[in-house]
Amino acid sequence: MNYTQEIINKSNAWYNDGLRKAKIRDLSGAMISLRKSLQYYRGNINARNLLGLVYYGRGEVAEALVEWIICTNIRPEDNPASYFIKKIQSTPDKLEVVNQAVKMYNQSLVICERDGDDMAIIQLKKAVAQHPDLLKAWQLLALLYMHTEQYTKARQALVKARGIDSASETTLRYIHAMSQIRGASRRIRRRRPDTVEYNRGNETIIQPRAKAMVKEVSSRVMLLNIIFGIGIGAAIIWYLIAPAVNQARYERTNQQMIEYSQRIQSLESQVSAQTRALDEYRALHAPPDIVNVANPGEEVDRAGIQESFELMLMVQEQLNSGAYTSEQMAEHLIRVNQDLLGERGQVMYEYLGSRIFPGLSYQMFHAGLQALNVGNYSEAIEQLSRVVWMDETANDGYAMLRLGDAYAGIDDMDNAIVRYQRVIELFPYGNVSNMARSRLDNINAANVADQVFEGEGESEE
Repeated sequence: MNYTQEIINKSNAWYNDGLRKAKIRDLSGAMISLRKSLQYYRGNINARNLLGLVYYGRGEVAEALVEWIICTNIRPEDNPASYFIKKIQSTPDKLEVVNQAVKMYNQSLVICERDGDDMAIIQLKKAVAQHPDLLKAWQLLALLYMHTEQYTKARQALVKARGIDSASETTLRYIHAMSQIRGASRRIRRRRPDTVEYNRGNETIIQPRAKAMVKEVSSRVMLLNIIFGIGIGAAIIWYLIAPAVNQARYERTNQQMIEYSQRIQSLESQVSAQTRALDEYRALHAPPDIVNVANPGEEVDRAGIQESFELMLMVQEQLNSGAYTSEQMAEHLIRVNQDLLGERGQVMYEYLGSRIFPGLSYQMFHAGLQALNVGNYSEAIEQLSRVVWMDETANDGYAMLRLGDAYAGIDDMDNAIVRYQRVIELFPYGNVSNMARSRLDNINAANVADQVFEGEGESEE
């Protein structure tokens, strides 16, 4: 047996393990086994198709489509992935419902970061009502119920989550936490009888317990003892415990004041640094010998520099406030002219981009793929163009490749060719570059065929 065949055999072994786990709804274990199968042999069609089905079973439709699309590119003919994709495309209404549920889940994550548990629970309940197979939504809903001490509802959500994936590590961890909470809150109370039975010779004697008798006889004495004990307890609290509690409160207050002071100093230093950077580039009365860095022969665009830095300061304030979405902040950051920024301005721009662009790029990438899959090429071009503008190498070149496909969908072959060639330049080796070369070959072949037919038409005249 050669080395290649041994690798394929190992890939098939992991695929069989993933199939066995998927049959018993151990979707988490199946995902691990199938990923290992694809690590050994990326061309294992069965493993990739099953991985897409596992994602679909967990409610992650976008991830499932990605796996199936990659699978069809590897083997276009006689591939079950084509059937799966057409099945989803045939029900665009259901796909839109799934998309809305995922958006609600993402919104609930943002709301949770701002301690809005009640609003997050409302969003998640809507999400699971529209898309009951969304495992992550059930898990987050159970966690929020536990956090708000709604343990019955948390238990019901965990039952739903375990029904989707019987061996999810997150679900099992939450179930273990629930069992600990129930064990701590449960108290075993045993009721004692008020009488005692014992035998004396042939007679059975029943009499009240001594404790009950004492209660009846000395109830007044016990009441006085209780009042006396309350007085002693109040005195102890006043003279011993109260000073310690007050001291602890003072120390906690001082510690909070120190933390607030440090935070204020940090924010002031940031604002001061940003103000200095803005002042340097706002220098409208600077000497006339300033040189344009990008084009030394041209005059400095003072208004453009000022506008770019004001936009970055606005985005910084929005980011610090936490009251704006990534889309809102990105709309301002996109208008910044990077060519007019100096070294300090570039550092500031890169910092803001690193905080805003990654999450937004992920959302736009999946929105672009969904639009492309249902034939909405203009929407796909708009979403994917923003993704590659933020990062040309997004998703290891796959975003640029799919942007080319969107241009090809509207017969704009010039733009499609530019994107395919850019993929090959950025990633000369690998599966994505092979797909780009294949598309370029198809375009060239179509152009040659058109020229041949045009030539035949001319000769007939």
